[in-house]
Amino acid sequence: MREPTGPLALSMGDPAGIGPDISLVSWLGRRDHATAPFLFIGDPAVLAARAATLGLDVPIRETDAASALAAFDTALPVLPVSCPAPVVAGNPISANASAVIGAIDAAVRLVMDGEATAVVTNPIAKSVLYDAGFRFPGHTEYLADLAEKATGQNLLPVMLLAGPKLRAVPVTIHIPLKDVPDQLTPDLIYRTCAITAADLSNRFGLARPRLAIAGLNPHAGENGALGLEDDAVIRPVIDRLRAEGIDAVGPLPADTMFHDRARETYDVAICMYHDQALIPAKALGFDDSVNVTLGLPFIRTSPDHGTAFGLAGKGVARNDSLRAALDLAATLAANTPGDNR
Repeated sequence: MREPTGPLALSMGDPAGIGPDISLVSWLGRRDHATAPFLFIGDPAVLAARAATLGLDVPIRETDAASALAAFDTALPVLPVSCPAPVVAGNPISANASAVIGAIDAAVRLVMDGEATAVVTNPIAKSVLYDAGFRFPGHTEYLADLAEKATGQNLLPVMLLAGPKLRAVPVTIHIPLKDVPDQLTPDLIYRTCAITAADLSNRFGLARPRLAIAGLNPHAGENGALGLEDDAVIRPVIDRLRAEGIDAVGPLPADTMFHDRARETYDVAICMYHDQALIPAKALGFDDSVNVTLGLPFIRTSPDHGTAFGLAGKGVARNDSLRAALDLAATLAANTPGDNR
């Protein structure tokens, strides 16, 4: 992987969702918010049509990554990835899945080749992609697969929800709740915590990140009365982390981890399943939290919301989370030494 330079690589997401809307608005606000230059990867015709629908005056320039920085001040630079079927805002179709995936592929390729500094992804609709044969649970897992193919390394992608009031990591992500106890192995918990600690140090600039590790069961198992996993599976991992010099505490009752005073005592909450992390993260920062994938050889951020098909093309979608994702991607790229990207 070459030293990354150039713009942020922004994939279009599902073209029928709000990805085009918020990308257009983010470019329009580039000067007011000092937005880092980005290259939109997607269908320029879809972008132009959405701009017309929204009444936005956004000049669009088809270009490559090398010319995007120079173009960004006066036009929204677009690396074309054409949708094979007509796009109607609010009406997703699986016929355009190849373009959605192709935009992600192109963004990763640009960063791995050193032509872009980070990957920023607009929201996708997994159910639409599944209908077209997409076999990954979500963005996170697909990005890890692309990185593994490019590097030959076995990678564990870690989802971090980063907001102004909370950073939270789910150890297990897109699996049914009934499967969580079986999937929650000591190795998975340890690797998730170790990757989180390393990336918070290398990319976020925290010298010694403080990890607060939640229990699985109510009251962290209540000394075995409400479940054995907390003492038998989670606690030994915390002992191992502490022995290796990682500042980790727990397992903690999740119902007391997220109030104001508790959050002052740690830098990231490590949670055992999807909703244990995402409910407090979204409650505390729904509009401006960012989804960050740790454990990859490149930086990836994304808005912490979905495609919002019901808002697409109506001029009411907020771009706060995408703007935060672009800002954080640029900050992490600036903070990260080349050999840690």
